[in-house]
Amino acid sequence: MNKIFKNAALTLAVACGSVAWVGQAQAAATIVINNTNAAGVGFNDATPVAPVGGNTGTTLGQQRLIAFTYAANIWGATLTSSQPIVINAKFSALTCTATSAVLGSAGATSVFRDFPSAPLPATWYSYALANKLAGAYLGTVGTAQINANFNVNLGNPGCLTGSPFYLGMDGNHGAAVDFVEVLLHEMGHGVGFQTFTNGASGAQLAGYPSVWDAFLLDTTTNKLWTNMTDAERATSALNSRKLVWTGAAVTAAVPSVLALGTPALQISGPAAGTATGAYSVGKAAFGPALNSTGVSGQLMPVSTPATGAACLALAGADATAVNGRIALIDRGVCGFAVKVKNAQNAGAIGVVIADNAAGSPAADLGGADPTITIPAIRITLPDAIALKAKLVTRSRTSSGVVATLKLDMSQRAGADLLNRAMLFTPNPYQSGSSVSHFDTSGFPNLLMEPSINADLGQSLLPPQDLTFKLLQDTGW
Repeated sequence: MNKIFKNAALTLAVACGSVAWVGQAQAAATIVINNTNAAGVGFNDATPVAPVGGNTGTTLGQQRLIAFTYAANIWGATLTSSQPIVINAKFSALTCTATSAVLGSAGATSVFRDFPSAPLPATWYSYALANKLAGAYLGTVGTAQINANFNVNLGNPGCLTGSPFYLGMDGNHGAAVDFVEVLLHEMGHGVGFQTFTNGASGAQLAGYPSVWDAFLLDTTTNKLWTNMTDAERATSALNSRKLVWTGAAVTAAVPSVLALGTPALQISGPAAGTATGAYSVGKAAFGPALNSTGVSGQLMPVSTPATGAACLALAGADATAVNGRIALIDRGVCGFAVKVKNAQNAGAIGVVIADNAAGSPAADLGGADPTITIPAIRITLPDAIALKAKLVTRSRTSSGVVATLKLDMSQRAGADLLNRAMLFTPNPYQSGSSVSHFDTSGFPNLLMEPSINADLGQSLLPPQDLTFKLLQDTGW
């Protein structure tokens, strides 16, 4: 079942509970929603609520169902199938903490191969897509093709506290989580935005590949997943930002959806040696956005033990080292914005945050401070170790290692140099997220990234999104 997170797997088990027909969305495809919640729970919650954002329901359960039908109508108007798509849906308790939560999960209830009109032989297709391609119900007529589950506790104390689902349909969600966007995401997984191959082990389901795998190319090995061994697939699933989608529909649409320019750190200078080159980075949520010109300066570490994490005002040797230069600061102890502001106050013209734990790709820097005026980025622990090794022989005011924080205008954000969209392949592997989502480096953000982002709209199509183009590559 594939999970979508805030802050952000396949299941073949049919949802249980009392099943009551709710409604259907019909356009190019008919979507039928089965409410599997018990009385008084989830979609049947009778708690009175005021209408909001075009949602006229007067109870919590009614508003949830109305929002679901609204999202289903968007999908129904986008997909084409002669066979109805049936979704078993419910609210239940999902994993969460006070600061993060699984918002929902969804997946196909069954998979099929070698059916009439299957484009690829010996290849798994999700239930809804297989029905569409076959032009017939391949299982028992009326059986649900999708199971969908949503977090009933969202917004309550201890479960992404204070950020409940927004049930309006106008996108004005504010600090809440837009339920329509979560629904669109989960239905995307249900109709086929997922692989059925085990990314952690590389093992194919019953020894057969998913149609998804036919479009996954590892740019390090130049192999498709369908041509790899299990071990090679498991390695590829950890090859951060090196697994791309080769489908023609997505590749053709990338230039109209993803912005030109991907955040990067360029290292040069007489002392850089083997560390010379471009580094993948995480961007900051605060401070000025990176641009094509970039900010360049000698890279100098903040190293005094008392202020090594830059959580206190920089003074002495550290203040001298970063003044007019790019500060290299270790992650930890305090917030990223605090570190950057202290470096800025000491005269730094930019900041590179060095991760202190293994993992890739480098995550974005969260936080907020409107008074920050210098750019900041984040690099992985191995990259930080490589750069620090070149800074050992520095003087108090010079390192000979030049850092440039910029946008690489040769590449679109979320795609490779050939405009092939990247898939999400973090290391370590994230069950329920890895491989079956677009990479988080996409900009503007895409619906099928592993976490919900505040700037999403309700379109599945270019120029806003790539979701339906990917599904078209698989047979939709």
